[in-house]
Amino acid sequence: MLGPDAVLVTDEQGKIVDIIHKEAGGENIQQLTGILSPGFINCHCHLELSHMKGRVPENTGLVDFVFKVVNERHLPEEKIAAAITEAENEMLANGIVGVGDICNNLSTLPQKQLQRIAYYNFIEVSGWLPAVAEKRWEKSLELYQAFHNIQNLQFTIQNSLVPHAPYSVSDNLWKLMRPLFSGKTISIHNQETIFEDDLFLSGTGDFNRMYRMMQMDTSFFTPTGKSSLQSYIEKLDLAQNVVLVHNTFMREEDVVAVSRQSSVVSQSCYYCLCVNANRYIENAFPPIEMFRKHHAEMVIGTDSLASNWHLSILDELKTISGSLPHIPLNELLQWATHNGAKALQMNERLGSFEKGKTPGVLLIEHLENGIIGEGTMVKRLL
Repeated sequence: MLGPDAVLVTDEQGKIVDIIHKEAGGENIQQLTGILSPGFINCHCHLELSHMKGRVPENTGLVDFVFKVVNERHLPEEKIAAAITEAENEMLANGIVGVGDICNNLSTLPQKQLQRIAYYNFIEVSGWLPAVAEKRWEKSLELYQAFHNIQNLQFTIQNSLVPHAPYSVSDNLWKLMRPLFSGKTISIHNQETIFEDDLFLSGTGDFNRMYRMMQMDTSFFTPTGKSSLQSYIEKLDLAQNVVLVHNTFMREEDVVAVSRQSSVVSQSCYYCLCVNANRYIENAFPPIEMFRKHHAEMVIGTDSLASNWHLSILDELKTISGSLPHIPLNELLQWATHNGAKALQMNERLGSFEKGKTPGVLLIEHLENGIIGEGTMVKRLL
């Protein structure tokens, strides 16, 4: 934190020109009540699902949530496009300047070409049945190329091919995508439900019901006898950054395994908290104190409007602070800004107040004794 005596100097476009002491600022300093923050980074979003707001009931559990999304996500293109525009407007109003966005189709591409927010597009690869691996891979490559061809002058558009989740990617698909992880940020949905570990440890749990509902023959699958994360983490060894998303039912031995992997391959791993989505789907809360105990680098995501009431990083921080009010404000803001920018490889321009960056400038108002409370608000200044 810069402290109360620092003055932020920007140009009209919001580029940081200098940071000076208030005594050197002269008489034209604009003084505001609250805290100035760089723009927020939303490390996990599904913008393409914005049209599903309110269509999935709360607390269904992950299996029924996934099944409902897969079967009810199809609406007329114009309605989907209008919902995407509205959702991006909401993110802008809520101070979000960078987004890690999951992509399974091209529906968000026209909006992203407007260059209003910096995006890291995670082109999601999925296919649990080995027989469909080649077909799914070809489709994902086509989608990746379409996003790669975006002509964007203001922002550097970044893209990577990423596994959806360990329970939806066959070994065949892992082998196809793994060489393309090099130098990229790779995102994966991790241990969002307790049944994920059950599947890999013993082949039991509610995912078997999901496979039956989707009419999948899973006789090919042999449990690894290890947790979900420890069954796949070594396959991410070539990535520059790894973003583990949700982590709601992660155990301490898995955090240790991540630390070991990161050390061996010189990799940065980030734990993405989507606490409001966790409560919406599973009515659960991730083990944040365990992550802090191991000095894990945390970032914040909103997930989609299918699984959340709003696309607001401040709302996520409110939920965390409401349950864990002892976490310092500067730590929460670091998760929401600097850590997120590093995770998405956007830290050359976003995430902190430094000369030459254009990170956005937010005013956080109505803190309650220095803590984010229900009445806390964010206003975008630049």
